[in-house]
Amino acid sequence: MSETSISSTDFEKALEIGRPPNVVKLFPNSKALIVSGKFIDRAMLTKGKALAMAANGRNSFVIRGALKAAQRANAAIIIEIAKSEGGASAYCAVNYWNIARQVDALCNELGITIPVAIHADHYGIKNQEDIGEAKIEIPTLFDAGLTSIAIDASHMPDDKNLLANIELNSFIPKWAGLETEVGEIKGKSGLSTVEEALFLIQGLNAHDIFPDWIALNNGTTHGIEESEHGIQIELTKEIHDALADYKVSGAQHGTSGNSSDRLRAIAAKTRTTKANVATALQMISWGLEVNDYGNAILDDEGNFIKVIGEGVTENMWEKMKAHSQSKGLKGGNYKKLNLPFENKLLGQPKEVRENMANRVESFVYNMFVNVLNTKDTAPIAIEAILETGSYDPGPKGGKIEDVMQWTRDKIVERAASITSDKGPEGDFDD
Repeated sequence: MSETSISSTDFEKALEIGRPPNVVKLFPNSKALIVSGKFIDRAMLTKGKALAMAANGRNSFVIRGALKAAQRANAAIIIEIAKSEGGASAYCAVNYWNIARQVDALCNELGITIPVAIHADHYGIKNQEDIGEAKIEIPTLFDAGLTSIAIDASHMPDDKNLLANIELNSFIPKWAGLETEVGEIKGKSGLSTVEEALFLIQGLNAHDIFPDWIALNNGTTHGIEESEHGIQIELTKEIHDALADYKVSGAQHGTSGNSSDRLRAIAAKTRTTKANVATALQMISWGLEVNDYGNAILDDEGNFIKVIGEGVTENMWEKMKAHSQSKGLKGGNYKKLNLPFENKLLGQPKEVRENMANRVESFVYNMFVNVLNTKDTAPIAIEAILETGSYDPGPKGGKIEDVMQWTRDKIVERAASITSDKGPEGDFDD
């Protein structure tokens, strides 16, 4: 296979062996190459200095546009939705239980042949009660076709974070992509430390749990980036270097609003292979004015600027603004327009709907080719599937830690000696 092409024979073979059992059961006659998140991570590592976009599909237009861009760039991609966006208390119509069906349908409609992972992002665990509910709910996500998950218990103290990850791991298929998190994403406050990250990854390793990614609070935020700080590259590199023996990659949250140069640097200087993009894609699909890296531009009164003739119709935008005003929604909280307006947006004329998806496609394609270095990673992922001969490439790392040094009591004892600043209290969900 050449570096930049996928033969029909290789694609058909990858389709036959590369789709996980849940995907095969749900979509037995599908031509969509929906795969484990592990293969997407491996493709980025093989190419080197490459970040897979994890596009948060807050609406169907974002999913359509992102898939079209990935096909055009010959790039592997992750389509995801977070618990706050698409869980039981969702603010989006796209959710954990319908996102795989949307991706599969669009791939077949559009003739998409690149590998796609479907990720449950920020599956938040904030207390012991959440753990009990997660044991019931997590299997339903994989029943619905997801192929990757992020267990985010970073809201809790370090020992409880680790223990929650351990307790829930048996409910996640071994073949699935796995992300873990240390430190809530809350900007320059509560930054993650080497000590915290090592504690989490070493403790998981002792219990035969080998995450594909770790997410950090490395200085960025969800939503609209309002400061010049953003991703702290040297801190990220320091933590990733400390974790090198455990072969865990980085997942970069809060990508929207960080400059293209900063994203190129995170790809070049750290072990990051996954970059989440949510707010930017939503704003672009609606037709709002953004800068070159997707941060919404505001007028002098702090309002969003709608580009005439782009995205939703002007009449629809007026309705969206009126709804926001009636609900007291401002800035990043415009995200809560997704649920009440999805069906209204789907009811717009075809040319409007196509324009919305095409705006997303243009932005994502540029990110793939000129920022994230993701172009032509699809054949690399397919080659990994063919070499593995399976939907499960297995873990990247091996066991290093002694489980007897990581019993529950010793985990609690070890955590007590960690010095960390979790930052301010508050709702920092995506």
